[in-house]
Amino acid sequence: MSLFDQKALLISIHPFDLLGERMIEKLMTQMDIAYYPKETVLIAPRVRAESLYIIIKGIVNETIEGELQNVYGERDSFDANSLIYGNTQSTFSVAEDLICYELPKESFLNLLQDVEPFQNYFMQDFITKHQNLKERQHQNELTPFMVSRVDEIYLHAPCIVDVNTPIREALQKMADQHANVILVKDHAKMGIVTDTNLREKLLLSDKSRNDPIGEITTYGLISIERSDFLFNALLLFTKHGVKRLVVTEGETIVGILEQLDLLSHFANHTHLIAASIDRAVSIDELQNAGRSLSHLVRSLTSKGVRVRYVSKLVSELNAKVYRKVFEMVVPVSLQEKCALIIMGSEGRGEQILRTDQDNALIIRDGEDEAQFESYMMELNAHLLQLGFPKCNGNVMVSNPYWRRSVSGYQKLIEEWIDTLNEESLMGLSIFLDAQCVAGDEKLLNVCRDSLFSQFEGRSDMLAHLAKAALAFETPLSLFSGFVLGRAEHGSEFDIKKGGIFAMVHGIRILSLEHKITHTNTTERIKELNNIGLFDKRFASELIEAYDTLLSIRLRFILAQKQGNDEQNYVNPKLLSKAERDLLKDAFKIVNTFKKFLTYHFHLGMVV
Repeated sequence: MSLFDQKALLISIHPFDLLGERMIEKLMTQMDIAYYPKETVLIAPRVRAESLYIIIKGIVNETIEGELQNVYGERDSFDANSLIYGNTQSTFSVAEDLICYELPKESFLNLLQDVEPFQNYFMQDFITKHQNLKERQHQNELTPFMVSRVDEIYLHAPCIVDVNTPIREALQKMADQHANVILVKDHAKMGIVTDTNLREKLLLSDKSRNDPIGEITTYGLISIERSDFLFNALLLFTKHGVKRLVVTEGETIVGILEQLDLLSHFANHTHLIAASIDRAVSIDELQNAGRSLSHLVRSLTSKGVRVRYVSKLVSELNAKVYRKVFEMVVPVSLQEKCALIIMGSEGRGEQILRTDQDNALIIRDGEDEAQFESYMMELNAHLLQLGFPKCNGNVMVSNPYWRRSVSGYQKLIEEWIDTLNEESLMGLSIFLDAQCVAGDEKLLNVCRDSLFSQFEGRSDMLAHLAKAALAFETPLSLFSGFVLGRAEHGSEFDIKKGGIFAMVHGIRILSLEHKITHTNTTERIKELNNIGLFDKRFASELIEAYDTLLSIRLRFILAQKQGNDEQNYVNPKLLSKAERDLLKDAFKIVNTFKKFLTYHFHLGMVV
């Protein structure tokens, strides 16, 4: 390998990229290149580490008492801990012929002493390591711009009129369709009327509002195919000095692309989605807005935005969709006589990509419940049309069980608590995450207050609920290796069962105990810290661990083919060494949290 290649390789590996160019060049003079055949033992409890190994080619396995802990490949380094602490429980052996750099122990320890960021990488705690890795995952923002297509951005609905239509009538149609411009059809050609046309050719002239719209029309439209790239749209805007492009699909006009929308799209196009939801007057228009959500998730996560912020954003947009459908379907006279609520991950504001919908309707006492049935059936049908999947457990407003009065829910809560069977535990859990998205929020507050009051001083029931958080084993072995599944998931583990569920449910029950009304897991952790149940450090560790679990889960979901429903399975071999370490640290914190729950609720005594 040439010196140039050697230098390029080192600079591309974190944390060596933290070193200055001169230090990299100095380091190169101290390193050797070595070759080791398969099955060579490099480091072991009785074989002391004398170098930091940086893999150029090959694979090295780390095991403890024969159990596989880590697999190291190209650009990975190991084992800094052996050099820093002078001993190890692990055995590092060559699985595939190895070519690597060897950085002598003395040189490595000198680097730790001389370069603080380098030292921090190897000795920092979980919180700092997690935050630093997130910062390093920020990607070039131009990449999604270069590959995004016109049909991935919000397009304004075209308002098309005949050339002989009176100006007054054309303007009325424009207002009815919430359009920004009017397209004018004159046989085979199309023209446009904008605010500029109206100002200069109508208000500042002798034209009457009864004159044909064609007399104030500008012809010579610039168009682009909806399957074309947004970058080409930008070129057209720049080349022709126009503010709008007509978007076509074959010979059909399907929308108007505004220059402002294009420029905003990659700065922060969330408000465009929100605006399109607000302006929507039909389910079809809401569908167009919904298609942008998946692109938004991919775009924000590719730019290094934390999952918990992305999920909050998407949840707000989904809530807008719920509210809009509710307003379209339910008569105004009934809208304040009920509350449309969402539950589960939707209610917690933690659903990024749409899974099963969990929703319900709370009806004001004294109202005829039957009058809401047809509207809720229609609302559910529209949600399915908009891509909110049907709930396998039928937790939807179309189900009478989840459509009842305030007193009806109060009675249901009592029934749940009296039985505490599997179905009741499920009902209580998802209702604890309820959030009102439309109608009268006070109706939900009354039900929630009733729920809280039922658990006052009932540590026995709280413990019974909390024990469910221990239902699944954390996929981490005694020696911090991943415990993988069997059969079809033999190389993977379920990250939801293994970590996410325990944190969500445990925090949920602690919040119930302390009457915390927040539904978001992160916000609940913060409130539990505020009341002194957690110290600040433990709260921070819980938040970062939860963020790690959600981030890695989302990464695998986005990598799956559309239609794959195995959303919770993670293959650790597809993660980098740093990501595997973070995930292990996160699982260790999950285990610490489980011990906290066991002690706090005396779960060892719960049968």
